[in-house]
Amino acid sequence: MQTTLRIALRFLLAKRRAMLMSLAGIAFGVGFIVLTQAVTSGFQQFFIQTILGADGAIRVEDKIQPGSIVEMDVEMGATPSQGPKTSVKIQSDRKYQSGVFDPLLQMAAIHPISQVKGVSQVLRGNVAIQSATSEDTAQVFGIVLDDHLAVSDLGKQIIMGSAEEFRQSPAAIMIGSALADRIKVRLGESVLISYAGLATRYRVATIYETGVRDVDRTRIFMHLGEARVLLNKPFGATFLQISLRDPDRAPALCDMIQDITEHRATSWQERERVWLSVFHFFRISAWITVSTIIVVSGLGMFNTLAMIVMEKTKEIAILRSMGFTRSDISAVFMLQGALVLVAGLVTGWLFGALCTWGTESIPIRLRGVFSTDHIVVAWDVYHYLGAGFAAALVVAIASWFPARRAARMEPAGIIRGASQ
Repeated sequence: MQTTLRIALRFLLAKRRAMLMSLAGIAFGVGFIVLTQAVTSGFQQFFIQTILGADGAIRVEDKIQPGSIVEMDVEMGATPSQGPKTSVKIQSDRKYQSGVFDPLLQMAAIHPISQVKGVSQVLRGNVAIQSATSEDTAQVFGIVLDDHLAVSDLGKQIIMGSAEEFRQSPAAIMIGSALADRIKVRLGESVLISYAGLATRYRVATIYETGVRDVDRTRIFMHLGEARVLLNKPFGATFLQISLRDPDRAPALCDMIQDITEHRATSWQERERVWLSVFHFFRISAWITVSTIIVVSGLGMFNTLAMIVMEKTKEIAILRSMGFTRSDISAVFMLQGALVLVAGLVTGWLFGALCTWGTESIPIRLRGVFSTDHIVVAWDVYHYLGAGFAAALVVAIASWFPARRAARMEPAGIIRGASQ
């Protein structure tokens, strides 16, 4: 093995400039794959955390109503004149009745599930909000504060005021930063909230910011009792918001919760299917785009190894005459590819880690789908392993064909041709 390795190094150094170019291409390709996957995965994970912090892992809403039974006559024969007829009963699609009935009873049934961290009942209604200088439309979310803090990141998202100020005043409300800017209201000021022609005055005790503009622009949190009076809904809830210890298990738990509560349950994966598909598309497209660097480097390595085979035919013939087998000759060229691959992977991983660290430090203010003041990255060993696998596959293919050609050379034919 040592002899084979020394020969591989000798052949490799004979084309060091070309091999260095291939090595640099592999290193850059691996590094950029790591970087792009870190950035796209980072923003995807940050988006998921933001969504879970705002809307929870599961929502329970709309009571399931039994579907109607439709009776149909089905002919058993191949033609209308053949065979008897039978009657088949088919249940139509489920129907739903808006809202959650007996929310406290439903919460008591959901809490014993081991994966459930918390459950909050929410009463929602469309309202108009008016300050001293402006007015707009919004949505009231009536909540029990402690329950809602257990299923959301609302407590961490407060930028002005405090949860305690909201807790102590029945007429206090929490509004999003985007809504506060839009109606030009400040902390401690009062606003009029109107529903069905009746207006009630409330005090802005807290201003929050989730980073999701659709949330910060529309949601007003108030005490559940106040929301029931304002919306004239003394019973029930619009939905139950549930947080889980492992949010990835939400789809499987939805079926269980739906059977227990007889209400429709939807997971965050179902609610955010479009955005998750967008992130998945960007990850795949980034992977494919950056992988072309490795493919081009692999083509360069293939050309270099093929040239070595052509230039070293005499040396290959001598090695075969000295007792080297076909597999030994093949190993010489495969080892050249392996040496370049190992050097390229180590360099590429270090380059990718350095670029990821540097990118994470870049200040950038983003508001819209989520809120962040720097580029978000995800440190994941699978990014490095995936980039390494892609590079290894390309290098193995690029090395195998020249190695196979070199191994099939017959020493007698080479020597005879050289002597003519």
